[in-house]
Amino acid sequence: MLSVVTDDGSTQSGFLIGEIVREVARRMLAAALEAEVNQYIAELAAETDEAGRRLVVRNGHHRARTVVTAARPVEVRAPRVNDRRVDEATGERRRFSSKILPSWCRTSPKISEVLPLLYLHRLSSGDFVPALEQFLGGTAGLSAATVTRLTRQWQDDHAAFQRRDLSDRDYVYVWADGVHPKVRLGQAHSCVLVLLGVRLDGTKELIALAEGLRESTESWADLLRDCRRRGMRDPQLVVGDGAMGLSKALAEVFPDARHRRCWVHKARNVTDCLPKSAQPGATKAMQEIRNAENRTYAEKAIEALAKTYGAKWPTALAKITDDAGELLAFYDCPAEHGIHLRTTNPIESTFSTVKLRTKVTRGSGSPAAALAMVFKLVESAQTRWRAITGAHLVPLVRTGARFENGIPVERQEQAA
Repeated sequence: MLSVVTDDGSTQSGFLIGEIVREVARRMLAAALEAEVNQYIAELAAETDEAGRRLVVRNGHHRARTVVTAARPVEVRAPRVNDRRVDEATGERRRFSSKILPSWCRTSPKISEVLPLLYLHRLSSGDFVPALEQFLGGTAGLSAATVTRLTRQWQDDHAAFQRRDLSDRDYVYVWADGVHPKVRLGQAHSCVLVLLGVRLDGTKELIALAEGLRESTESWADLLRDCRRRGMRDPQLVVGDGAMGLSKALAEVFPDARHRRCWVHKARNVTDCLPKSAQPGATKAMQEIRNAENRTYAEKAIEALAKTYGAKWPTALAKITDDAGELLAFYDCPAEHGIHLRTTNPIESTFSTVKLRTKVTRGSGSPAAALAMVFKLVESAQTRWRAITGAHLVPLVRTGARFENGIPVERQEQAA
């Protein structure tokens, strides 16, 4: 059918051009989702149950939903995955979550978020324009030269971020972890050291992101000393993965900060010391400790764990009993904050996207540029972070108010 195109791009038979662009966007998004699911299933094809059946398989499609893109709203049906695997550390069912189109997403990614992902996938700057043009419906004059300038600017942004003054901020809680996204860093055993804090108003904020070597004491100490030099004061509590390097560095640089262990990391350490037959029971027992109503119940749960596993696997049990003080330190904070302080999940969840969307490759891209791209991804994610529950209690923690089992001591005394 022939149609006369008007100045605004419409035709006598309707907005034909817009419909064509929208259909292209829909097909590209659908193809990307299918490819993501196929790759996920292929990587887990070897995981089977006792009967030899695959634990991860396709399961049709989700209900259609509308996603707003630069090419107008499009309707898409995402593939569904049946994942029957169980996380040995938490005892919970694992679930496939699309990184291209999360369940909560109703708009397409911004260019500021898409470009770092493309770079980390080792696409050349010349490939960015056609990739973005098909996915976003247009690139608004984005050329290869512009992309190159942007990547350089992002390195400058990261460098400025690492130099900024911290004296006007007060981080009451801090999460610290060394993560290993699959990007090309300076050395074979390098990782990304991350500090994420809670300010007085309860909001979360990225404090620092730098390259470190094997989460060593020296690497952590260098990063913490730099933060102190720029004005950061001792936090009240630091939640870490239990790495000795971090513990020693904290004792040296921020001696007034209490250090507590992440339960998820600890559970993994314990189960690694147990035979597979004992892991499900131990995981459940550790969940009872972590989720106990108060410290007394938690200590009783530890005693029960010791009776069941102490005689046969003393090494595994020692990982709990030796660090019980740090593992239960969250009971000395407001109960509303406990759910946030049991693990380093704020860092883990943020970097899950970065880890899954990057891969190790040789070729172009400097370590500084790769680290800058990771920084940009986290910076974009930061805009969606929520304040912690009970944000109004954070100033009380900073002033040194005492809490027992999550309740202010003054309130307990009044009740008595």
